[in-house]
Amino acid sequence: MSDQEEWSVPARYNMAVDVADRHPRDRLALIFEDHAGAHEEITWGEIQDRSRQIAARLHQLGVRQGDRVAVMLPQRTDTPATYLGVLRTGAVLVTMSLLWADDQISYRLADSGASVLVTETDAVRRAAGYGGTVLDVDDPATALLPPEFADADTAADDPALIFYTSGTTGPAKGIVHAHRTLLGHNEFRHCHDLRPGDVFYGAGEWAWSMAKLMGPLRAGATHLVYRPAAGFDPEGLLAAMARNGVTTGLVNPTFLRKMREKVPDAGARHPQRFRVICCANEPLGADLIRWFRDQFGVTLLDYYGSTESYPLIGNLPGTPVKEGSMGRPLPGWDVALLDEDERPVPQGEVGEICLRARSNPQFPLGYWNRPEAAAETFGGEWFHTKDHARVDEDGYYWFLGRVDDVIKTSGYRVGPDEIEEALRAHPAVADVGVAGVPDPVRGQAVKAWVLPAPGHRPDEALAREIREFAKTTHSRFAYPREIEFVDELPRSATGKIQRAKLRAR
Repeated sequence: MSDQEEWSVPARYNMAVDVADRHPRDRLALIFEDHAGAHEEITWGEIQDRSRQIAARLHQLGVRQGDRVAVMLPQRTDTPATYLGVLRTGAVLVTMSLLWADDQISYRLADSGASVLVTETDAVRRAAGYGGTVLDVDDPATALLPPEFADADTAADDPALIFYTSGTTGPAKGIVHAHRTLLGHNEFRHCHDLRPGDVFYGAGEWAWSMAKLMGPLRAGATHLVYRPAAGFDPEGLLAAMARNGVTTGLVNPTFLRKMREKVPDAGARHPQRFRVICCANEPLGADLIRWFRDQFGVTLLDYYGSTESYPLIGNLPGTPVKEGSMGRPLPGWDVALLDEDERPVPQGEVGEICLRARSNPQFPLGYWNRPEAAAETFGGEWFHTKDHARVDEDGYYWFLGRVDDVIKTSGYRVGPDEIEEALRAHPAVADVGVAGVPDPVRGQAVKAWVLPAPGHRPDEALAREIREFAKTTHSRFAYPREIEFVDELPRSATGKIQRAKLRAR
């Protein structure tokens, strides 16, 4: 278990009031830039006023405490105010992404029972067939309302957020979080060491996790928002980060691999003022840590969590980093490696990462409208992440893969992530996914789906070369006996390789 932390959760608590109204009106909250050179600075006074206008408009539309309101907006200047406006009413915010297909949007609207969908003019068409009320935030009528609203008196345990899992093994489930959830996100204090005056950049969609937006804002950091023309624009983003003095941020390995591929000399081309940069969402390999340190002089700090509850484990500034390790349990997070009978496993052996249920404010209320699934997942003594790891003699956790992903070959249990990390060190491997496939002799054999790097011919000679490389850099028993070259790898909406889809091939 980690060091203790004093969790302070008041009985009555509203996330929006806590995040928005603690800051002086003239303090800078957001910096928005785009590929065309637009630059806009948003103060907390503007966010406070706009969030109250949104809340007042929703109240006019009949929204009351406990109703569900879906918000489907890109990263724009008034998205944080819209989120906060929903929470001021006491309604439950359902975060939606424009990256979802129309049927996934329709499913989430129907499943959550959202009575109002808040979106922008260009996305109103995505709500075709929706039976509720659509509120266009670009409608000037909302901006004409007085910025006044009587905030709902919510309990810390009242539901505040619903966000949906990726649904790779059946229909997506809505995870319900209470207003108190933000109080449990202590990664911004311990891992990011956020301070007032910091300029923060967070990679990825806010819809996947509101914490990476609300946590830094609550801490008083200024949030940089950069909008590319399309897709991923590392040159434009790096220039914007340098121009605006980003000091801290949250990225992910897929983001970093794309940046390294497109701008290998990023540090020389765009010198930065980074102080602390954290990485999450998928395992962080030593190769990326070294590249980033070579470029920017900063060691990436990896931290770990599950879709339902995070962060559990992380690396902290000022403490030794073991490249490839997730770090150690964060203060206040009661984490253990357990076997199938919920017994602790000895040091060095493989176990499932588990969190003692209800041990901190971030723990979810359950799944929306799925009481049996919620009771099974969240109702016991331990929350099971379904991720395997081992712990070394210093208490550092090493990720091995999903419970279903761990490969059992020739009597050995092997984590696909460690094999993938070894293979990515080969110059011909741009990216790779590894999974176990049936084998009549070994039980399972290791198979690798390799995305070849530009300039390398995907043929049997290259496959033999990669196999030999894996034998010498990883092991002679857990190398990929079969290699298939692919044009792309299946990924979840958050960028994780979907090994179930690889196995299904």
